Formats: sequence, C-alpha cells, structure tokens
Amino acid sequence: MSDLILTPEPLTPARFAPFGQVVAVQGQSPALPAWPINGGNAVRHELLTDLQLTAEGGVPMLALFSAQARQFPLAVTELERHALGSQTFVPLGTQRFVVVVARPGPAPQAGELQAFVTDGRQGVVLAPGTWHHALLAVEGGDFVVVERRAAVVDCEVCRLDPGVQLRL
Repeated sequence: MSDLILTPEPLTPARFAPFGQVVAVQGQSPALPAWPINGGNAVRHELLTDLQLTAEGGVPMLALFSAQARQFPLAVTELERHALGSQTFVPLGTQRFVVVVARPGPAPQAGELQAFVTDGRQGVVLAPGTWHHALLAVEGGDFVVVERRAAVVDCEVCRLDPGVQLRL
C-alpha cells in the first residue's frame, strides 16, 4: 500500500461531470424539467433521457443491492469499468456512499483517482468506460442499480499497485 491518502469531497454535478452524472432533484444546473402529474399529487422530474445501455445487444437491467457499511479507512487496490454501458447507483433511503473514480482510458494510476461522498439523497450514473470502485456504503442499506445486461459480461478489472488509503 502506498502512502497516498484519498479523501472524498462532497458530490456535486459539476465536480462529477467528467465521470458521469449525479442523480438528484436538488442542486442540478440547469434546473430539471418538472411538471405535476397524477392530478397534482406528484411531480415528475426528468432526470436522464438515455442511460446508454443498449450497445452490442445490451438491455437495461434493474437490480437491488443490499450493501453493508464499509469500514474506513479502506484500502483501494482495484477498480472496474464497464465499456459498453453506464451503471447507476441510487440509495433507497438516505444512506451515504463514497464513489471512487478515474477517467475513462487506460488503467489508471493511484494518483489519478478522485473520490466523492454523497449526501444520502444523491445517486450517480457512471458514464461508460469510467473506472470505479465497487459500491462503498458509508451506512448500510439498499441501493437500486441500473446497468446493462448482455450475453457477455461487460466488466474489466484493474489492480492498483500501490493502492491508496481512502479516509472519510
């Protein structure tokens, strides 16, 4: 393990833009299209129009991940990426999670990683090809995951040597 320490910064749409999109009603710029539905009993917010999940015969798949809280500091020693589709994580409660990412391209070095911590009411859509760590729940709970499913699994893993120490 290297002496490199990674500390997450608050997740914002602008800071996260090189890696994907933030899923949240609050804090979006420009403001999201929204209109009343169901006789005025609900408001529809159009968050994203294309999750990029159909490349090479892929289909959208909805999953539920029941995540245990991670212990921090945490050694980050590998990342993964999905070249053919995005991957979306949205908490079903108000549990925070940390997103460790690196830009698409060749396997990253430890110094190229960035980390973001959600406020518990935000999700993320990782753009196709974005390197990322597996789900890092600060508080345990359920997460909706939308991803691409196809006959061939679209997941490439890289080792980080040396890794980094992730601290909250």
